[in-house]
Amino acid sequence: MTCPNRDGTIGTGGCIFCSQGGSGEFAESPDLSITGQIEAAKKKIRNKMTGSRYIAYFQNFTNTYAPVPYLEKIYREAVEHEDIVILSISTRPDCLGEEVMELLGKINQIKPVWVELGLQSIHAKTSQYIRRGYELPCFDEAVRKLKGLGIKVIVHVILGLPGEDSQDMLETIDYVGRAGVDGIKLQLLHVIRDTDLAGEYKLGKFEVLKLEEYMDILLQCIEHLPAGVVVHRITGDGPRNLVVAPMWSLDKKKVLNSINKQLREKDVRQGIQSISC
Repeated sequence: MTCPNRDGTIGTGGCIFCSQGGSGEFAESPDLSITGQIEAAKKKIRNKMTGSRYIAYFQNFTNTYAPVPYLEKIYREAVEHEDIVILSISTRPDCLGEEVMELLGKINQIKPVWVELGLQSIHAKTSQYIRRGYELPCFDEAVRKLKGLGIKVIVHVILGLPGEDSQDMLETIDYVGRAGVDGIKLQLLHVIRDTDLAGEYKLGKFEVLKLEEYMDILLQCIEHLPAGVVVHRITGDGPRNLVVAPMWSLDKKKVLNSINKQLREKDVRQGIQSISC
């Protein structure tokens, strides 16, 4: 699959931060069947942790941007695997037409479906800069329709986007909290090689967050998130050979340990600063 922000429907360059792999560098090879990809991923996971049940995650590019019969074929192949308990689909809110919604509702009756939406920021200026390609009401409508189908919604938000300060980021978090989503993935802004964002960075047009700055805003975000919103991710890690900045993010173990230490020392509690509807 590709993306309407790449094939000319909306744009051709994609989002400014998106890599050539559609931000899915850790995904399995598309040359494999869906079953083959699941089995390959299981082998990798077994080297890191125990477990016998898995989430099938359609991650890179826009995973509802294809003919519906094809989508049904690959979704069904995933959920029919005996070890898969949840189907998670990463997509854009402007790629959820009626037929796609109908299909998602049907698959959700077989096994639970999660839909992950790349919001990144609620601010129009930021949206234009990153070339997101859709307006905020489109996101709101997608969330409403998905929730109406009983599908869980997970939102992706990037912390540290150029031009945004802590107040801007917290406004996005507050908005997401009021939207009634089920989960959130908080992502540190990574500058990845061969992206337009990397070109801007090399020209000195913005600075990336330092570890201390990231931890500070992250902890505030957690406090602003309603207690019922599941935090699926508190950072991220790009491929070592592709990351331009920030280099401190490559030591993920240190980053996570530092965050956990701050959570304990500052007695951070999710939801204590959340804004109700």
